[in-house]
Amino acid sequence: MKLLSLFAAVLATAFAFLPLPSNALEPTTADLAYGTERPEIQALDVYLAKAEKAVPAMVYIHGGGWRAGSKKPIPGILAKGVENGWWSVVAVEYRFTDVAIHPAQVNDCVRAIQFVRENAAKWNIDPNRIGVTGGSAGGHLSLWLALADDAADPDAEDPVQRQSSRVTCAVGFAGPTDWSLLAEIDHKHPAYRQLLGYEPGTPAGEMSAELKASVSPISYVSKDDPPILIVHGDADDIVPIEHAQRLEEKLEAAGVESELFVVEGGKHNVAGAGGEDVAIKVTAFLKEHLGIEN
Repeated sequence: MKLLSLFAAVLATAFAFLPLPSNALEPTTADLAYGTERPEIQALDVYLAKAEKAVPAMVYIHGGGWRAGSKKPIPGILAKGVENGWWSVVAVEYRFTDVAIHPAQVNDCVRAIQFVRENAAKWNIDPNRIGVTGGSAGGHLSLWLALADDAADPDAEDPVQRQSSRVTCAVGFAGPTDWSLLAEIDHKHPAYRQLLGYEPGTPAGEMSAELKASVSPISYVSKDDPPILIVHGDADDIVPIEHAQRLEEKLEAAGVESELFVVEGGKHNVAGAGGEDVAIKVTAFLKEHLGIEN
């Protein structure tokens, strides 16, 4: 078990997907509880941009096999956006699989988006311009958020639950998208099964088809989905590129604005392998779809 946790931690650190500047940002507000089940875990950090008018927000979801990693620090590309006044950043911590299995992770991230909207006016954030990004497990959760139906409940007593969970755009780095692929391609990492409450090595055919579908972002594709940028390495041996290819095919078929940016020779640390090309691509995508002109 210690070895598996170490592996997850390595993946988490690999997905600080673009380097931080030397003067790494500190959050404006740290460890603010957004959840109610385990508020000491369900917390977020807020990095507010200095701007007169309301700015977009980028929600960052870290990786780590859904059982390790940290919301700190935020990736360099997001920190640069805060420094330039392009957007504010909200970095989300969520329950790991040693605390609760799926759907706890997606539920936490849904509520985090709703929590941002509930506090948008106070934080000088434009509630109509909220993007999401992350790598590996964070890539999966980002894509799930972008594609799933709106979770807003207008009749809820909790004002947070009345808020929309929809996002304006999403960038997913090497995130798993289709659990049906476990029956077709070898997936060496145990976290795919642990996320659904199964022991490592459980045959894919013995896993619940309903659970595999519900955890897979590809299950929720529809024509009203926001623009999606998928970044994936063609040599990724943790999340096979077929996840990205299959999702892109379905997005195109549904008429969703999307792009698969393949890093040739890129392994699971795809952003690091892609370097400046990835930074340029992602920055241009976010500025376009969040309506940032400067």
